Amino acid sequence: MPIKIPDGLPALKTLEAENIFVMTDERAVRQDIRPLKIVILNLMPNKIETETQLLRLLGNTPLQVDVELLQTATHVSKNTSQDHLTSFYKTFDEIKDQHYDGMIITGAPVEKMEFEEVDYWPELCEIMKWSKQNVYSTFHICWGAQAGLYYHYGIPKFTLEEKLSGVYIHRVMNVFHPLMRGFDDKILLPHSRYTGTHRSDIREHPELEILASSNIAGVAIVANKNGRQFFVMGHAEYDRTTLANEYLRDNLKGIHPQLPYNYFPGNDPRALPALTWRSYANILYTNWLNYFVYQQTPYNITDITGFEK
Repeated sequence: MPIKIPDGLPALKTLEAENIFVMTDERAVRQDIRPLKIVILNLMPNKIETETQLLRLLGNTPLQVDVELLQTATHVSKNTSQDHLTSFYKTFDEIKDQHYDGMIITGAPVEKMEFEEVDYWPELCEIMKWSKQNVYSTFHICWGAQAGLYYHYGIPKFTLEEKLSGVYIHRVMNVFHPLMRGFDDKILLPHSRYTGTHRSDIREHPELEILASSNIAGVAIVANKNGRQFFVMGHAEYDRTTLANEYLRDNLKGIHPQLPYNYFPGNDPRALPALTWRSYANILYTNWLNYFVYQQTPYNITDITGFEK
């Protein structure tokens, strides 16, 4: 089954070229089926790139997925045109009376700031509070995962000695958890961040479970045991060259970061990186959509009820 996206979204041509089954609004209205309603709060600066990455993974499923894109109203994007945002994005005021089967909250390049210093933090808190009542299952990514753990559970982030960048091996901690079905005992996952979360802080909350962890990269995947919240510290959605582009960008800024770990063949930044995590990313998103969105959400989406931590 296809993923349904707005007519004219730039990701359409890329996904169709990759044989991802995409359906536009015009065609979808002729189908008598209730699709899964997924809203993506896109906090990343290059929104078109992130849209394409996430839609690629959401489209790799037999379920029909209806995607809406959400932006913050209290932050002006500097890297995405206003025409694109006006054409394809909504604000929280436009959707706050709706219900969704699932929600994705992306990362954001604001890790070095305290949460309360981020200009859209009050708005994000309002959205995360709303998600507990109006969304069945929420999938938080990277800084979005750290923000979710901090807002919902008071779990702080800590600053790393240097940027964590690369593709890391993680051990699956619970092979029988539905989100981990189909994974090998060890999985690969890209990370790109300056901050982390202590395992000990997460383990103080019995309602949370660590599902994947790395000796080098630390905690990678955390779940609320009720299946309503997931926190993924890495970027499973990243393309082959995303880390390379970030490395080049940081060098041009004069930051001179370390080479991304376990990424460039022979540690040669001129070499084309191998795409070693795509299969794990597909399984991760497919499992989330299947076991925690499709199989759990009420058919009448307005019957979604809130939950306690």
